[in-house]
Amino acid sequence: MKRFKAAILTLSDKGARGERIDESGPALAAWLAGNGVKTVRTLILPDQFDLITEVLVDWSNRALAELILTTGGTGLSPRDVTPEATESVVERLVPGLAELMRLCSLDKTPMAALSRAVVGIRRNSLIVNLPGSPKAALENIAAIWPAIDHGIAKMCGDPEDCARQFSW
Repeated sequence: MKRFKAAILTLSDKGARGERIDESGPALAAWLAGNGVKTVRTLILPDQFDLITEVLVDWSNRALAELILTTGGTGLSPRDVTPEATESVVERLVPGLAELMRLCSLDKTPMAALSRAVVGIRRNSLIVNLPGSPKAALENIAAIWPAIDHGIAKMCGDPEDCARQFSW
């Protein structure tokens, strides 16, 4: 399949202020590189709804990357607004991918049930909310990775029959 480009948006108040080193963004970029995907942009922002939506709209409208990963801001604290920001900009939700991430994470921690991560499409960008911890972010992207190539191809208009992709 055609390889796509990725962009990573880290949401962290402390990271944006320089009080914490972002480990999730670099870990995701390394993981993507190991899977043949080039990361074309990374950015750290505070957990602020309007800043998150501005970047997600800009990146997807400019077709910066077919895969936009966010990391952080998916929990229950008052500042965790990544899912709401994502939902406000996507045109279509892809709930199965978010459900799969939670399902796979439940094997590792009961706290996975507290994740509010969403996945959706804006234009030709698949936006995936991942947890803020490097370990959890990598576990979650790995959980959905088998479906990502095909999903991005279909999102971008690939006419190939889905049934021929997989045989069980």
